[in-house]
Amino acid sequence: MSGATDAPLIVTAQLPHDLHARFTALRNEHFPPERNYLEAHVTLFHALPPMCEGEAGTYLKSIAAEFAPVEGRVEGVMSLGRGTAIKLSSPDMLSLRDMIAEHFRGMLTLQDQHRPRLHVTIQNKVSGKEAKALQSALAGLIEPRPFAFRGLALFRYRGGPWEPVKEFAFRGRGAA
Repeated sequence: MSGATDAPLIVTAQLPHDLHARFTALRNEHFPPERNYLEAHVTLFHALPPMCEGEAGTYLKSIAAEFAPVEGRVEGVMSLGRGTAIKLSSPDMLSLRDMIAEHFRGMLTLQDQHRPRLHVTIQNKVSGKEAKALQSALAGLIEPRPFAFRGLALFRYRGGPWEPVKEFAFRGRGAA
């Protein structure tokens, strides 16, 4: 792992490959192209301090070694006001996130001190009318279904595209 930089760190929960591909295709189709730098992702932390990169890598690696893939559920379409997302639920992922938050207590931004609403953004920063139209179009296509998060990932925020640091596949036998 490279040394600390001035780039904040992002932690995501990794979707299974099939959902990742499906939701990335939806992002590519509906996200404003001039701002679509990323593939589908589920953000757990938006900005861990750059100085924590080594510690974050070590801690996330230990968590991934301990936990089996974490159960989640696609719930349906979710409004972001001026955008559209796929709503997810996973009490176990939120509990695991709480463990990470506790580990980094005192270093979290105000935004990261609060539990997120788990989701995958498909469209953002469009008119309310555009967002509602997409929500209506996707309503019959996004069916509730179970899945398992396959791991965690760490990125550096570089203003646009995120720079991958490391992925941590869940490989333990325990449950969150």
